[in-house]
Amino acid sequence: MSISRRSVRILGVASASAALALGFAGNALACNISEFSAEATCDGTNGVITVTDKDASSAEATVTVFLENNGSDAKQVGQAQTVKGSKEGVTISFSEDWQPNATYRVHVKAGNQVDKDITPNLTTPSKACQTEDSPSPTPTEASPTPSETASTPAESDTPTPSASESSTAPATTTDNAPSPAAGDSNLAETGANSNTGMIAGIAGALVVVGGGAVYFGMRRRGANNGS
Repeated sequence: MSISRRSVRILGVASASAALALGFAGNALACNISEFSAEATCDGTNGVITVTDKDASSAEATVTVFLENNGSDAKQVGQAQTVKGSKEGVTISFSEDWQPNATYRVHVKAGNQVDKDITPNLTTPSKACQTEDSPSPTPTEASPTPSETASTPAESDTPTPSASESSTAPATTTDNAPSPAAGDSNLAETGANSNTGMIAGIAGALVVVGGGAVYFGMRRRGANNGS
């Protein structure tokens, strides 16, 4: 009888120990809100809110996202999504054109294990996703090209005289100067003529001959008067 009681006691202790071990194991594998995280990111030009589940027990959880306004829900973002986590993490995405510094509440419901919000609430970055409509700076407008008039001041309607035209200019001035008088030219030519001496000699000879003729004529007339 005593052996039976001892056996029962041993079995009870063993059972309690097993239950306690299973309880700890169950708690270790149970889904926990700390295993969920949320982040606001950009997928190209589109805003996205991602939720990651790192629940090693792979318990099915339902995730719902709400936009907050002054501490209350302004709207629900899309539809609620289900996720089964893993030790490495499983991520689900909610498309949302979020604005800078906006606040979102992310709620997780996993059976009777979790029914809580991810804390603290999600706050979006201070810079929104870049849209296609955002103008990009243009180097052309920032650095205007100078006009042709400013860059080429030398070009004008009046042509620049060439070297040949410049060299002939003094000749034109010389041609326009008054020519010497005709008398001056003749005098210069007469004074420089080499026949002047010959003409003077002939004239002197004619004078001598004429004088001799007159002299002989007068003598002959006197001789005739004396006879």
